[in-house]
Amino acid sequence: METISNLSLKNKRVVILGGSSGLGFATAKAAAAEGATLVIISSNQQRITDALKELPAGSKGFAVDLTSEQHVKDIFAELGEIDHLVYTAGESLLTVNLLDAVLTDAKKFFELRFWGAFTAVKYASPHINTGGSITLTGGVASLRPRKGRSIAASVCAAMEGFMRAMSIELAPIRVNMVSPGVVKTNLWNDMAAADRESFYNSIGNSLPVKRVGEAEDIAQTYLYLMRQQFGTGQMVVVDGGAVLV
Repeated sequence: METISNLSLKNKRVVILGGSSGLGFATAKAAAAEGATLVIISSNQQRITDALKELPAGSKGFAVDLTSEQHVKDIFAELGEIDHLVYTAGESLLTVNLLDAVLTDAKKFFELRFWGAFTAVKYASPHINTGGSITLTGGVASLRPRKGRSIAASVCAAMEGFMRAMSIELAPIRVNMVSPGVVKTNLWNDMAAADRESFYNSIGNSLPVKRVGEAEDIAQTYLYLMRQQFGTGQMVVVDGGAVLV
Protein backbone atom coordinates (compact mmCIF):
# COMPACT_ATOMS: atom_id res chain seq x y z
CA MET A 1 0.00 0.00 0.00
CA GLU A 2 1.22 3.53 -0.77
CA THR A 3 2.32 5.54 2.23
CA ILE A 4 0.79 8.92 2.98
CA SER A 5 4.00 10.62 1.86
CA ASN A 6 3.78 8.94 -1.54
CA LEU A 7 0.26 10.24 -1.96
CA SER A 8 1.25 13.80 -1.08
CA LEU A 9 2.24 16.56 -3.47
CA LYS A 10 4.81 17.89 -1.00
CA ASN A 11 8.08 18.61 -2.82
CA LYS A 12 6.66 17.26 -6.10
CA ARG A 13 7.49 19.32 -9.17
CA VAL A 14 4.25 20.22 -10.92
CA VAL A 15 4.24 21.90 -14.33
CA ILE A 16 0.96 23.55 -15.34
CA LEU A 17 0.50 24.74 -18.90
CA GLY A 18 -2.14 27.44 -18.85
CA GLY A 19 -1.18 27.99 -15.21
CA SER A 20 -1.39 31.79 -15.10
CA SER A 21 -5.19 32.03 -15.09
CA GLY A 22 -8.47 30.13 -14.76
CA LEU A 23 -8.38 26.44 -13.92
CA GLY A 24 -4.61 26.26 -14.22
CA PHE A 25 -3.95 29.07 -11.76
CA ALA A 26 -6.48 27.70 -9.28
CA THR A 27 -4.76 24.32 -9.54
CA ALA A 28 -1.35 25.95 -9.06
CA LYS A 29 -2.50 27.65 -5.86
CA ALA A 30 -4.09 24.46 -4.55
CA ALA A 31 -0.99 22.38 -5.33
CA ALA A 32 1.26 25.00 -3.73
CA ALA A 33 -0.86 24.81 -0.57
CA GLU A 34 0.05 21.10 -0.40
CA GLY A 35 3.76 21.84 -0.72
CA ALA A 36 4.31 21.26 -4.43
CA THR A 37 6.99 23.10 -6.35
CA LEU A 38 5.27 25.00 -9.14
CA VAL A 39 6.21 25.84 -12.71
CA ILE A 40 3.51 27.73 -14.60
CA ILE A 41 3.62 28.23 -18.35
CA SER A 42 1.43 30.35 -20.59
CA SER A 43 1.76 32.71 -23.53
CA ASN A 44 1.20 35.91 -21.55
CA GLN A 45 4.18 37.23 -19.58
CA GLN A 46 2.14 39.82 -17.66
CA ARG A 47 -0.30 37.18 -16.41
CA ILE A 48 2.64 35.01 -15.37
CA THR A 49 4.21 37.90 -13.47
CA ASP A 50 0.92 38.62 -11.71
CA ALA A 51 0.30 34.94 -10.92
CA LEU A 52 3.76 34.44 -9.41
CA LYS A 53 2.99 37.20 -6.88
CA GLU A 54 0.33 34.89 -5.41
CA LEU A 55 2.43 31.73 -5.46
CA PRO A 56 5.14 30.74 -2.95
CA ALA A 57 8.73 31.86 -3.33
CA GLY A 58 10.59 29.46 -5.58
CA SER A 59 7.72 29.09 -8.02
CA LYS A 60 8.74 29.68 -11.61
CA GLY A 61 6.93 30.95 -14.68
CA PHE A 62 7.74 30.98 -18.38
CA ALA A 63 6.08 32.64 -21.35
CA VAL A 64 5.92 30.03 -24.11
CA ASP A 65 4.02 29.84 -27.38
CA LEU A 66 2.30 26.50 -26.84
CA THR A 67 1.40 26.27 -30.52
CA SER A 68 5.12 26.19 -31.43
CA GLU A 69 6.62 22.71 -31.35
CA GLN A 70 10.15 24.06 -31.05
CA HIS A 71 9.27 26.33 -28.13
CA VAL A 72 7.57 23.49 -26.29
CA LYS A 73 10.47 21.14 -26.97
CA ASP A 74 12.95 23.73 -25.69
CA ILE A 75 11.13 24.48 -22.44
CA PHE A 76 10.89 20.85 -21.38
CA ALA A 77 14.52 20.26 -22.25
CA GLU A 78 15.33 23.23 -20.00
CA LEU A 79 13.08 22.11 -17.14
CA GLY A 80 14.41 18.56 -16.93
CA GLU A 81 12.81 16.13 -14.47
CA ILE A 82 9.25 16.76 -13.32
CA ASP A 83 6.63 14.79 -11.40
CA HIS A 84 3.31 15.95 -12.78
CA LEU A 85 2.15 17.66 -15.96
CA VAL A 86 -1.20 19.45 -16.09
CA TYR A 87 -2.55 20.94 -19.33
CA THR A 88 -5.32 23.52 -18.97
CA ALA A 89 -4.39 25.97 -21.75
CA GLY A 90 -7.24 27.21 -23.90
CA GLU A 91 -8.64 30.37 -25.43
CA SER A 92 -12.20 31.70 -25.30
CA LEU A 93 -14.73 29.14 -26.43
CA LEU A 94 -15.75 29.16 -30.09
CA THR A 95 -19.53 28.89 -30.35
CA VAL A 96 -20.91 28.86 -33.87
CA ASN A 97 -23.50 26.90 -35.83
CA LEU A 98 -22.08 24.53 -38.42
CA LEU A 99 -23.41 26.42 -41.44
CA ASP A 100 -21.84 29.64 -40.15
CA ALA A 101 -18.49 28.10 -39.22
CA VAL A 102 -15.33 29.37 -40.90
CA LEU A 103 -13.07 26.39 -41.43
CA THR A 104 -9.85 28.28 -40.76
CA ASP A 105 -11.23 29.47 -37.40
CA ALA A 106 -12.35 25.95 -36.52
CA LYS A 107 -8.91 24.55 -37.30
CA LYS A 108 -7.24 27.29 -35.26
CA PHE A 109 -9.33 26.33 -32.23
CA PHE A 110 -7.61 22.94 -32.21
CA GLU A 111 -4.09 24.46 -32.30
CA LEU A 112 -3.86 25.31 -28.63
CA ARG A 113 -6.42 23.00 -27.06
CA PHE A 114 -5.55 19.76 -28.85
CA TRP A 115 -2.25 20.08 -30.71
CA GLY A 116 -0.74 22.12 -27.89
CA ALA A 117 -1.55 19.31 -25.47
CA PHE A 118 -0.32 16.70 -27.95
CA THR A 119 3.02 18.50 -28.27
CA ALA A 120 3.39 19.08 -24.54
CA VAL A 121 2.81 15.41 -23.77
CA LYS A 122 5.30 14.39 -26.45
CA TYR A 123 8.13 16.48 -25.05
CA ALA A 124 7.29 16.33 -21.32
CA SER A 125 6.70 12.59 -20.98
CA PRO A 126 10.38 11.53 -21.21
CA HIS A 127 11.11 13.79 -18.21
CA ILE A 128 8.34 12.53 -15.88
CA ASN A 129 9.62 10.73 -12.80
CA THR A 130 8.42 7.30 -11.65
CA GLY A 131 4.98 7.60 -10.06
CA GLY A 132 4.24 10.75 -12.02
CA SER A 133 1.21 11.71 -14.05
CA ILE A 134 -0.25 13.71 -16.89
CA THR A 135 -3.66 15.34 -16.51
CA LEU A 136 -5.35 16.84 -19.55
CA THR A 137 -8.49 18.97 -19.87
CA GLY A 138 -11.60 18.29 -21.88
CA GLY A 139 -15.19 19.32 -21.25
CA VAL A 140 -18.73 18.02 -21.17
CA ALA A 141 -19.51 19.42 -24.62
CA SER A 142 -18.68 16.03 -26.11
CA LEU A 143 -21.04 14.25 -23.68
CA ARG A 144 -23.97 16.62 -24.03
CA PRO A 145 -23.40 19.13 -26.82
CA ARG A 146 -25.60 22.16 -27.18
CA LYS A 147 -26.48 23.91 -30.41
CA GLY A 148 -23.45 25.74 -31.78
CA ARG A 149 -20.95 23.56 -29.92
CA SER A 150 -19.82 21.27 -32.75
CA ILE A 151 -16.22 22.50 -32.56
CA ALA A 152 -16.03 22.36 -28.76
CA ALA A 153 -17.62 18.89 -28.74
CA SER A 154 -15.15 17.67 -31.35
CA VAL A 155 -12.05 18.89 -29.55
CA CYS A 156 -13.26 17.46 -26.22
CA ALA A 157 -13.87 14.08 -27.83
CA ALA A 158 -10.44 14.22 -29.49
CA MET A 159 -8.82 14.96 -26.13
CA GLU A 160 -10.53 11.96 -24.54
CA GLY A 161 -9.30 9.63 -27.27
CA PHE A 162 -5.77 11.02 -27.02
CA MET A 163 -5.79 10.65 -23.23
CA ARG A 164 -6.84 7.00 -23.38
CA ALA A 165 -4.25 6.21 -26.05
CA MET A 166 -1.49 7.85 -24.02
CA SER A 167 -2.44 5.96 -20.86
CA ILE A 168 -1.44 2.79 -22.75
CA GLU A 169 1.48 4.12 -24.76
CA LEU A 170 3.15 5.99 -21.90
CA ALA A 171 2.45 3.47 -19.12
CA PRO A 172 3.32 3.35 -16.26
CA ILE A 173 2.88 7.14 -16.37
CA ARG A 174 -0.74 7.73 -15.39
CA VAL A 175 -2.68 9.78 -17.94
CA ASN A 176 -6.14 11.11 -17.09
CA MET A 177 -8.44 13.97 -17.98
CA VAL A 178 -10.72 16.43 -16.21
CA SER A 179 -13.94 17.38 -18.01
CA PRO A 180 -15.55 20.43 -16.41
CA GLY A 181 -18.96 21.88 -17.04
CA VAL A 182 -19.57 25.62 -17.03
CA VAL A 183 -17.03 27.28 -14.73
CA LYS A 184 -16.50 30.96 -13.98
CA THR A 185 -13.20 31.57 -15.78
CA ASN A 186 -11.85 33.93 -18.42
CA LEU A 187 -12.94 31.51 -21.16
CA TRP A 188 -16.28 33.34 -21.15
CA ASN A 189 -14.78 36.83 -21.26
CA ASP A 190 -15.83 37.38 -24.87
CA MET A 191 -19.40 37.74 -23.58
CA ALA A 192 -20.63 41.11 -22.32
CA ALA A 193 -20.61 41.21 -18.51
CA ALA A 194 -24.40 41.34 -18.18
CA ASP A 195 -24.86 38.52 -20.71
CA ARG A 196 -22.23 36.44 -18.94
CA GLU A 197 -23.89 36.84 -15.55
CA SER A 198 -27.27 35.95 -17.04
CA PHE A 199 -25.69 32.89 -18.65
CA TYR A 200 -24.17 31.78 -15.33
CA ASN A 201 -27.49 32.22 -13.54
CA SER A 202 -29.45 30.38 -16.21
CA ILE A 203 -27.06 27.42 -16.31
CA GLY A 204 -26.63 27.36 -12.54
CA ASN A 205 -30.36 27.29 -11.84
CA SER A 206 -30.75 24.32 -14.19
CA LEU A 207 -28.16 22.20 -12.36
CA PRO A 208 -28.75 19.89 -9.40
CA VAL A 209 -26.17 21.86 -7.38
CA LYS A 210 -27.92 25.16 -8.29
CA ARG A 211 -24.78 27.02 -9.34
CA VAL A 212 -22.06 26.98 -11.95
CA GLY A 213 -18.57 25.94 -10.98
CA GLU A 214 -15.72 27.96 -9.57
CA ALA A 215 -12.14 27.34 -10.68
CA GLU A 216 -11.32 26.21 -7.15
CA ASP A 217 -13.93 23.44 -7.41
CA ILE A 218 -12.25 21.95 -10.45
CA ALA A 219 -8.73 22.39 -9.07
CA GLN A 220 -9.44 19.74 -6.45
CA THR A 221 -10.00 17.19 -9.22
CA TYR A 222 -6.61 17.87 -10.78
CA LEU A 223 -5.01 17.44 -7.36
CA TYR A 224 -6.80 14.12 -6.83
CA LEU A 225 -5.63 12.78 -10.18
CA MET A 226 -2.04 13.75 -9.37
CA ARG A 227 -2.11 12.23 -5.89
CA GLN A 228 -3.86 8.93 -6.54
CA GLN A 229 -1.71 6.07 -7.81
CA PHE A 230 -4.08 3.55 -9.42
CA GLY A 231 -6.39 5.27 -11.89
CA THR A 232 -5.28 5.84 -15.47
CA GLY A 233 -7.04 6.37 -18.78
CA GLN A 234 -9.99 7.94 -16.97
CA MET A 235 -12.10 11.02 -17.62
CA VAL A 236 -13.46 12.64 -14.46
CA VAL A 237 -16.55 14.76 -15.09
CA VAL A 238 -17.01 17.69 -12.72
CA ASP A 239 -20.03 19.57 -14.01
CA GLY A 240 -22.54 20.07 -11.18
CA GLY A 241 -24.71 17.37 -12.76
CA ALA A 242 -25.03 19.02 -16.19
CA VAL A 243 -24.92 15.77 -18.15
CA LEU A 244 -27.81 14.43 -16.06
CA VAL A 245 -30.37 17.17 -16.66
